[in-house]
Amino acid sequence: MRQPSTAPSNTARTTTGPARRTRPPAVDPACAGAVDLAREAAEDTAWPGEVGEHLGLRAEAERVVTHHFACLDPAYRGWHWAVTVARAARAKVVTVDECVLLPGEDALLAPEWVPWLERLRPGDLGPGDLLPTASDDVRLAPGYAEVDEGLDRQAYWELGLGRPRVLSREGRDETAARWYEGIAGPRAPIAISAPAQCSTCGFFMPLAGELRQVFGVCANEYAPDDGRVVSADHGCGAHSEAVSIPAASEHGPPVIDELGYDIVPLGPVHDAEAGEALERG
Repeated sequence: MRQPSTAPSNTARTTTGPARRTRPPAVDPACAGAVDLAREAAEDTAWPGEVGEHLGLRAEAERVVTHHFACLDPAYRGWHWAVTVARAARAKVVTVDECVLLPGEDALLAPEWVPWLERLRPGDLGPGDLLPTASDDVRLAPGYAEVDEGLDRQAYWELGLGRPRVLSREGRDETAARWYEGIAGPRAPIAISAPAQCSTCGFFMPLAGELRQVFGVCANEYAPDDGRVVSADHGCGAHSEAVSIPAASEHGPPVIDELGYDIVPLGPVHDAEAGEALERG
């Protein structure tokens, strides 16, 4: 009678130990000896430049080896040529797989790539340029979205005839902070030396909504901020009350000094009437 097997079946076997380590591929002798073939491929790619000494090799896979050569191009200091050679199974001929220029630890590399949207700075947009806005931009919110009671509802709800998106709370806060800390805020050099603040200027036009408490638009054509948003505590020398308007006549009444006199020499008198007038005087 056959006894049942006590060994666990393959379907019920589980692995609870650490993952099995794979051995590094062995260096193929034929591929390792193809140094001249790899150098020739590197020289053909580097021409008219030169290829330096052989730096070593590394087994990439079975019957695949990469040879490394020094790069002598002064523009690629710290780089090296990597030529991968391989041969088919049961074949004796070694062929070149690829030849590339790779950076080393001390190689000069380009800075890390930054998306163009993160590279933009204020003032980069020129005539004819288009700047698309992402659909999930946190600075914007749908025009029909529900808002808090404390926010400006007129800016968010436009009876279906306005914009599909408007500034969100975060967008408004970022805008207010940027304006206030910029050249239109109270810390600008022109504002520090101003005779008074914009809030007391007749050319200061407050904005609509909650931003009117801090910001307005300058309407003085002679001011450097004409047509721009400025903070209420900003200022410049074109303040409407900076100086008083002078009188219509720029010349005052003549001043007569009746307490002193000056002796003025006169020439010879030829007119008798003039001489008599001088004697009587």
